[in-house]
Amino acid sequence: MSAEQALRARALSLLAEDGELAALVHGVFDGVPRRGAMPYVAVGAAEGSDWGTKDRAGREVRLTLTLTGVDPDGPSAAAARIEAIVPALRGAADGWQIVAARLLRSRFALRREGGWRQDYMLRCRCFAV
Repeated sequence: MSAEQALRARALSLLAEDGELAALVHGVFDGVPRRGAMPYVAVGAAEGSDWGTKDRAGREVRLTLTLTGVDPDGPSAAAARIEAIVPALRGAADGWQIVAARLLRSRFALRREGGWRQDYMLRCRCFAV
């Protein structure tokens, strides 16, 4: 499995299994759901680049997470929970060791269809095991 696939699978698993986040959103989806009640979390694209050393294969993967909702107060509690989960991405992931996970940037925007979306760009660095 590629580092990108392994990281996406780990992110989906951690987000879906988090009880606090589950109480705040209707679901965690692999990509944007066709029909999902808001608020929800979507695990989006994973883009990788070489991050190896002379003696170890490695990848730097940038993963996009999106929190979409309609609450006029915005994403506050669910956003805070997602940010708290990010460091937990470190660890073993299907043939890869995620050695660093950090939130690079986030972006909040109102949606044309109503509601809002909060996008997160994570940077994770991985070594092959």
